[in-house]
Amino acid sequence: MKVWGKGVAWCCMLALSLCLFGHTVQSFEPQAQTVAQFVTWGTRGELVQQTQQRLKDLGFYRGTVDGIFGEKTYEAILEFQEVNNLTPDGIAGTATLNALGIITEQPSGGGSLENLGEEELMLLASIIHGEARGEPYEGQVAVGAVVLNRVENENFPDTIAEVIFQEGAFDAVRDKQFYLTPNEVAIQAAKDALSGWDPVDGALYYWNPATATSRWIWSIPVTHTIGRHVFGKK
Repeated sequence: MKVWGKGVAWCCMLALSLCLFGHTVQSFEPQAQTVAQFVTWGTRGELVQQTQQRLKDLGFYRGTVDGIFGEKTYEAILEFQEVNNLTPDGIAGTATLNALGIITEQPSGGGSLENLGEEELMLLASIIHGEARGEPYEGQVAVGAVVLNRVENENFPDTIAEVIFQEGAFDAVRDKQFYLTPNEVAIQAAKDALSGWDPVDGALYYWNPATATSRWIWSIPVTHTIGRHVFGKK
């Protein structure tokens, strides 16, 4: 009888715990899976679709749930992050996916590229594609190197996303060329830049002399010319 009484008490405590847990996850339950992926530019598939659906359920996403990361998905993620005090970079990495109820784990890796993650690779590939597609391959790597040089420079933001989306920094963000899906050449150029290839020796700026309208940019000493772009640093 004494043992039975303990059993009843334990069952009651378990039921109470389950009720409380049900409230902590609000209106949705985390997915019963772990993934080592990110939802960012160039990604598509089931994880993107899940993210879109969660954002749509919460009133952030107003596009089609098609599993293809595009501008509407980016804007929905960004809005969700701002509302929930997450880093507003428009990338659904581990923290953002977990906040949406999609349980993830960070990918494990050895080299610098793996440690940075797929999202940084695709961001860098997207800005290379938007800014320098059609340029010589070395010139595309050089554009990626400029972004990475800015990340390392104290006068610029500290992450690839922040450098790319710094107001007025890149024409491709302003004219939406950044939002095009990067091709394999741009992705490989991003990998080479992330692996340490810097064809422009630490340059922080580049521009097309034939189209540049800023007088200020010409105050930057030119150190390299690759294709239609010149590169320099103060």
